[in-house]
Amino acid sequence: MFDGYDSCSEDTSSSSSSDESEEEVAPLPSSLPIIKNNGQVYTYPDGKSGMATCEMCGMVGVRDAFYSKTKRFCSVSCSRSYSSNSKKASILARLQGKPPTKKAKVLQKQPLVAKLAAYAQYQATLQNQAKTKAAVPVEGFSWGNYINSNSFTAAPVTCFKHAPMGTCWGDISEGVRVEVPNTDCSLPTKVFWIAGIVKLAGYNALLRYEGFENDSSLDFWCNICGSDIHPVGWCATSGKPLVPPRTIQHKYTNWKAFLVKRLTGAKTLPPDFSQKVSESMQYPFKTSMRVEVVDKTHLCRTRVAVVESVIGGRLRLVYEESEDKTDDFWCHMYSPLIHHIGWSRSIGHRFKRSDITKKQDGHFDAPSHLFMKVKEVDTAGEWFKEGMKLEAIDPLNLSAICVATIRKVLADGYLMIGIDGSEAADGSDWFCYHATSPSIFPVGFCEINMIELTPPRGYTKLPFKWFDYLRETDSIAAPVKLFNKEVPNHGFHVGMKLEAVDLMEPRLVCVATVTRIIHRLLRIHFDGWEDEYDQWVDCESPDLYPVGWCQLTGYQLQPPAPQSSRDSQSSSSKQKKKSKSQQYKGHKKMSSLQLKEELLDGEEYSFLQGASDQESNGSASYYIKQEP
Repeated sequence: MFDGYDSCSEDTSSSSSSDESEEEVAPLPSSLPIIKNNGQVYTYPDGKSGMATCEMCGMVGVRDAFYSKTKRFCSVSCSRSYSSNSKKASILARLQGKPPTKKAKVLQKQPLVAKLAAYAQYQATLQNQAKTKAAVPVEGFSWGNYINSNSFTAAPVTCFKHAPMGTCWGDISEGVRVEVPNTDCSLPTKVFWIAGIVKLAGYNALLRYEGFENDSSLDFWCNICGSDIHPVGWCATSGKPLVPPRTIQHKYTNWKAFLVKRLTGAKTLPPDFSQKVSESMQYPFKTSMRVEVVDKTHLCRTRVAVVESVIGGRLRLVYEESEDKTDDFWCHMYSPLIHHIGWSRSIGHRFKRSDITKKQDGHFDAPSHLFMKVKEVDTAGEWFKEGMKLEAIDPLNLSAICVATIRKVLADGYLMIGIDGSEAADGSDWFCYHATSPSIFPVGFCEINMIELTPPRGYTKLPFKWFDYLRETDSIAAPVKLFNKEVPNHGFHVGMKLEAVDLMEPRLVCVATVTRIIHRLLRIHFDGWEDEYDQWVDCESPDLYPVGWCQLTGYQLQPPAPQSSRDSQSSSSKQKKKSKSQQYKGHKKMSSLQLKEELLDGEEYSFLQGASDQESNGSASYYIKQEP
């Protein structure tokens, strides 16, 4: 099978001179498994010796990798344990299928049958993962090439607590070793080799085969959560051969000694990493579940919708009255826009009753515990009141923070808010935010943080001053202490790449960049598009994902708009977004350029521009005092 290539199976400590010059492996975080120099870690191909079973613990592996000349044990520890006379008879009886003694029951390790069953289950899990992890190719776009050619940095997976592995990513970093398929090989069967992580970009890792040192000619990008990525030692336990790449096959005379030297003390993935990936991609929402979701044509109310599909935690919801199932809405399962059946009635929110009097066959209400819980608030004391002024992100134009008014106070801390100067007469464009929402701010937030505040449409007394506006409208500002001032240690930095939902067209997930950070507020720019399509998003938004999320979940990624087509796209398809619409999906209310032209009438118009962004991840006092 290996054309007489036996160098990995030679039982010798000699190596080439280049082997001796290898640099020491840099220490890595201690929470990852340390690769030890024993028979359970390495498998070396010789095609002759076959498989062996450890007579102490029942471990199955390639015979040549086992300890001692007789190859009866997988490690030194098993050999020493076996030599104990008190255990020997019991272990032999167990391997022969005889019932062990009572004493042996206390001392025995996991039996061979259990190990084989666990391994079979593990293999089945990997096969299932392979089916569900089919990568969605994007013609002409590669995250790896995009990052390499521009020296970009991607936001780490730990920034996205709602994403797969977001809370259990651990210390996976540069230098971690893994076992991957060897593509530089002419053998007819699938073989593996060890590679080290050179660079991380979200879920994606730039890998380099061991033995290439500073040669990057065969470096390759892959999704570290993919089904072909394994911790070091996986080949030994699964009987897969390790074969060095053909390009460097003759670089060393003793590959076994080389690997021992390079890998001893290095870090690898946790042994249950693949299982954790699989578990983190299990989603509680199922198709045919009924929920209440915002009505995209009238933001002031909710409607009943049915879960049509679930992809990576994102839900395609079809409004219950849609006969052809084309009237849909996309959102994440943790979105604040979806709720359990009966939520609207419980808090006093407007609700559009369905013409369907009975549930359709197979449809059932989603349990209330599946939905994201909001923070409890005390409304007994000083609280928000109708007519109070504040600043809020406009849900119909997420690039703008606008002058807004509380129009109605609902139960459980929910508020109905309207954008001053552009509200519909019937209040159909009011929208619901919770009092703890990171999308509403006290009066003066934009000024103190050097963010452009969008004044009421038609307001001509510019530049806009809150003190004058409050006096002119005979209104008061909502108390600063009622707003959410928590700033988590989110880990984002300006310039980081990620995948982000275009909330104006929430079925699309696009290549994006963090361009500003104001405490917990992120300015998201969609690569290839004009700045006017940027969106303000909270750092904990479930609509932000690590690089590689689309590939991992099988979702379609929208690449950056090419330079040659930006002008035509801006004047054609994107022009649709500039028409006023009350749909939450698909259209912006009005572009900032149009708004300025309408307000100016040829006069000079200016806003405060931020000289520098505040990128602190901790809490800070970033609200100005209210003027009397």
